[in-house]
Amino acid sequence: MNLSWLDDFTVLAASGNFSRAADERHMTQPAFSRRVRALEEWLGVDLFDRSSQPAQLTEVGRWFLEVARKLQADVARIPGEARAIAEASCTTLRFASTHALSFTFMPRWLRALEARTAVGPIQLVSDVQLRCEALVLQSQAQFMLAYGHARVPGPMDEAGCPCLVIGGDRLIPVSAPDPSGTPLHRLPEDGRPASVSLLSYSAESGLGRILRELKGPALDRLHAPNVLTAHLASVLRTMTLDGRGLAWLPQLLVGEDLESGRLVVAAADEWAIDLEVRLYRGRAALGQAAEAFWLAASAAVDQA
Repeated sequence: MNLSWLDDFTVLAASGNFSRAADERHMTQPAFSRRVRALEEWLGVDLFDRSSQPAQLTEVGRWFLEVARKLQADVARIPGEARAIAEASCTTLRFASTHALSFTFMPRWLRALEARTAVGPIQLVSDVQLRCEALVLQSQAQFMLAYGHARVPGPMDEAGCPCLVIGGDRLIPVSAPDPSGTPLHRLPEDGRPASVSLLSYSAESGLGRILRELKGPALDRLHAPNVLTAHLASVLRTMTLDGRGLAWLPQLLVGEDLESGRLVVAAADEWAIDLEVRLYRGRAALGQAAEAFWLAASAAVDQA
């Protein structure tokens, strides 16, 4: 039996209309009818009474509809169960991390954890936060390292994924300085509309999500133009260093730039945003190695 015949059968059972069911299954009606007939021949019974319009399920057809739905549900579970079995014996930890954290925070955080527990091989995907969230929610990654804020829930929070706050950072409005050390681009302290050029995050960015939620209305009142939009904080940093505008950048990313004077703070302290560095995990069981890593990370947070 071809498993796709079950899909043909349940679609036809829902409407009783061969033409409509064939359209839904993206095939011609003769081809669809042959597939339904092939299922009936395999079973050795008629599943539909074709003498009425629309076609009605026979008694055995009604029985087989429940069987088919159970088979479809069982088949749908197989890939997840196979991954769970493979996961149980896998020692590789699969991480998704936002770009900025993958090369500022993650190396020293892992080094500190390795002093407490053995950490096996790591597979790291560095991407924008929206993509990282999708990887964990689709069970393609076990953990996600990302920025968060208590007042700005994201898809992982809404899905009930456990998380640990493993560090902190600050989102700071910065600009390149002029020769006197004054910001080339600065937000006005009186909140009036400004001509300052802004470098902004795209919708896929987790930092952009936090910034828009917490400072969006105040920024809208400034009527300041966005001269560039990008996914990555590292790209906005490069453009800020080039003097193209003002950007909100993580202190972990621009700390050395601020110390050296290559960048300067370009707004009052009220424009800065305190950030949490969060470790998320998927809701399902992760396997022995990943669960041990999660316990070690939790213990490090408790003892900090």
